[in-house]
Formats: sequence, C-alpha cells, structure tokens
Amino acid sequence: MREIGIMEVGGFSVGHAQNTEAATGCTVLLPDREAPCGADVRGGGPASRESQILQPLMDCQAVHAVLLSGGSAFGLDAAGGVQRYLEERGIGFDTGIAKVPLVCQSCLFDLSVGDSRVRPDAAMAYRACENASKNPPAQGNVGAGTGCTVGKYRGMARAMKAGFGTFAVEAGGIRVGALAAVNALGDVVDPDSGKTVAGLLNEAGTAPGSTLQALWQDADRMAGLWENHQNTTLGIVVTNALFAKTALAKIAGMAHNGYARAIQPVHTTADGDTIYALSVGEKKADLNLVGTLGAYAMQRAILRAVRSASPAYGLKAARDFEEKGETPV
Repeated sequence: MREIGIMEVGGFSVGHAQNTEAATGCTVLLPDREAPCGADVRGGGPASRESQILQPLMDCQAVHAVLLSGGSAFGLDAAGGVQRYLEERGIGFDTGIAKVPLVCQSCLFDLSVGDSRVRPDAAMAYRACENASKNPPAQGNVGAGTGCTVGKYRGMARAMKAGFGTFAVEAGGIRVGALAAVNALGDVVDPDSGKTVAGLLNEAGTAPGSTLQALWQDADRMAGLWENHQNTTLGIVVTNALFAKTALAKIAGMAHNGYARAIQPVHTTADGDTIYALSVGEKKADLNLVGTLGAYAMQRAILRAVRSASPAYGLKAARDFEEKGETPV
C-alpha cells in the first residue's frame, strides 16, 4: 500500500465555497458521470437530504453529486444550488419529462462559531460547483471545514479549531480516498501515538486534554451528559473499484472504523456522523479490501483535517501546540 493524492483516485472533481467571516461553507463532490453511492449514518443527530434514496430497497442506483455543508439543518437549502448547476448542464436522472439531478447532502453544526444568521445556501453551493476541479482541494479552514471545531464537551470556550482534510491510498491498482469535515464533540487522537492532536483544552487552555476523562468525571450524572448538539463529522469515501450501492453502504460502514480510531468519543447522540461511499471507476476489487483501505484513509483524512486547520474565531488549533513542540496529553 502507498499513499497517493486524493485526486489520483480519478473520476471526480471537488469544489469549496465559504463565507470566512461568518465561519461557514460547503464542499461538493461531482463525479464525472453518475456514480453508485451508499451511506452509513452512525451519529444520533444527522441533518441530511436525499439520503433515503440510498437505501437498498430504493430504485435509485446512482447519484450525481454529494454535498457536505455547514449551517445545521438550515444548510439543507444549499443542495438546490447543486441541482441548478447540474440541470443547466443537462445532468440528471431522465424522467422522460426533465432530467432531475440526484444530490445527496449532509450538514454539520457550525452556528456557534461565527454568525449564526449566515448559512450555506443555494448560491454558495452553486459557487462550490463552479470552483470544482481536478486539482487537489485545499484543506483546513475551507469549504465545509470553515466553521468546524472539536472538543466541545465543556463548551466552546475549551474547544479547538478543526477543518477539512483528505487522504488516499493505492494497493494493487485499487485506489481509495477519503474526504472529511471534522466537527466532533470529542477529541481527535493520533492512533499511532495515542496522543490527543486536537480536542477539549485543559482548564488552563495550555494543551489539549481529554474528553474521555471529563466523561468519566461526570459518570454519576443521570442526565445532561449530551446537552451539546453542536457537532457532526462528515465523510466521503471514493474508489476506482466498481460496486453497487448495497456494497458501498457496507464500505461506508467499514470506513466508520476510521472515525472510531481517530475520534474519542464518536457516534454519540450529540453527533450526526455520516459517511458516503462512491464508486467512480471500473476496477474489480474485494469489498473487504476496499472497506479496510477506506477506514485507513478516513482516519488519516481526519488527522489531516485538524493538522491543516489554522487558529480562527478565537479558537486554538493543533498547530499552536505541535509547532511549539509541546506534547499533548
């Protein structure tokens, strides 16, 4: 296995658009042609659009775009801009009357970071489509990652800045990539070292601490442990291997192992954690191989998302500590 660039997977374009001042944005993935897609939702508070068509019993076999967005449920309006962009180019499911673009979307909660009155809308998502290219997408405080934060269990005063990240690998000609907008309640932990990279700051604000330790301290509370619903990590797995949507749903589920390795805690009722998996190629491959590669790529994309983030909106970022040579606890 070797690391490759995310766009070396081939078969799609990625575009960002954001309102930096308001701390919100969106990221669109446009396959070169309609792509089989599956999804797996593990968090308890998802905000999504057209996710039902990805269920195995639904007739839809492929989609035309996937949109990751800030704005919480307000941001679901943004998918209309992607639909307009695709319709203008004659892309969509042919109903015999009109071509209807099938756009799946998930949103994360970033309303507490910048201006809660500003959310991704159709115009912003349309710009993201216009910005889409086959160049490596920017990482960090861009697109859906613009307002992303982590470590919010004790409130925003002790949270840290996160963002958008990508990672891709190749094994035997099979290519698998991951894109992630990391907005978790919990901490992001490096699986190799076991150290917290970004998350709940210690009380002095001098280094990342541990959300898990804070949870253990609150273990005798009968209610209110999950009052912070300002979260959700969103991911996309892309592969040049050919699969139908049912197999892709399994691959998306396996990719959640990458979430579990890198985020502590994860998949809580206060998160809306979701992963989409798209087939953008024709290679024959084993489902289990691709799912395993997807999990590895996803955990690395999550680490990239926090390490690429810059301090902003009064929030510290991982680079504040790692560049100084400080050792997170």
